[in-house]
Amino acid sequence: MKNVTMISRRSFLKAAMAASAVSALALTGCGGSASSTTASSAAASAAAEGGQTFKVGIVNYVDHASLNQIVASVESRLDELGKEKGVTFDYADYYANAQADQSNLNQIGADLVGDGVDVIVAVATPTAATMLAAVEDTDIPVVYSAVTDPAAAGFDDGENITGTSDALNTDAIMNLILAVDPDIDTIGLLYDLSQDASTQAIADAKAFCEAKGIQYIEKNGTTTAEVQMAAEALIASGVKAVFTPTDNTIMTAELSIYETFTEAGVQHYTGADSFALNGAFVGYGVDYVQLGEATADMVAEILCDGKSASDMPYQTFDNGIVTINTETCEALGLDLDTVKEAFKPYCTEIVEVTTAENFS
Repeated sequence: MKNVTMISRRSFLKAAMAASAVSALALTGCGGSASSTTASSAAASAAAEGGQTFKVGIVNYVDHASLNQIVASVESRLDELGKEKGVTFDYADYYANAQADQSNLNQIGADLVGDGVDVIVAVATPTAATMLAAVEDTDIPVVYSAVTDPAAAGFDDGENITGTSDALNTDAIMNLILAVDPDIDTIGLLYDLSQDASTQAIADAKAFCEAKGIQYIEKNGTTTAEVQMAAEALIASGVKAVFTPTDNTIMTAELSIYETFTEAGVQHYTGADSFALNGAFVGYGVDYVQLGEATADMVAEILCDGKSASDMPYQTFDNGIVTINTETCEALGLDLDTVKEAFKPYCTEIVEVTTAENFS
């Protein structure tokens, strides 16, 4: 897989892009607005036979390892599917990264609708919500990726939207903390209050701690600088382990805080392998490469097989993969083999990684 470092391939404001730069072939009957499944399937088949070019908008919420990994996986899988099906998925001309800015998201949505894309892939919950609003009164389907709680976001019964969820099994990762330190009495919770992806997982973590008689200390941040201060505050409070769910803000800051935690002897347990790849002690949960591939498969089903997004249930994954950063493990003074043995009852697979700023 190619390096996932994001390179700007398209300005957020694409108003100057000439429409003639894209295939003028009309996509009749594809997407969720077809008059019937049969008609949609027939049109999609005809398009495939004719070597149709589909315009695929891909919108990333912010530039960080987890979401970049999804984008790279979606693109790679679309390339494979295009060759298999004899079509072209043109995503290079319709990619944008909002850099966690709502005004950017709004403009990107308007631009993609103006460009007449055939589908929008929306990475992360805020992106999906904005793109869904942007395509209102159009036939453009939205396929989201990395939406932690589609039901809470209102996507589970929405029209013309489907996708993949990175919902976290919080109890499983909390059990990993106890597996390493059965006598732990206080756990830190580090997250961004504004991140919808963190809401349910943090509630579940609190419930877990309360049931086990473990105290918890919460610290929050909305910027990397605030997250750094929150991490230092947790260390000052004396916690020896910190839990973070699939939180975009903390993920963005991980490279800035992992050494702070490690030097203080604090184990950081997180809700994705990409955190561990950026220095956290442990990541647990969804394989984001797999998530991106499944998202691309859904795009192809809509565009090439004539399926309606409204009739496709969203997908969840619970593969139980634990990712251990071996460098961080050693720096914490922990024996890797002992840690792996303690984790075995709580996962289906253990992956070892070392710290990298970018990864593929």
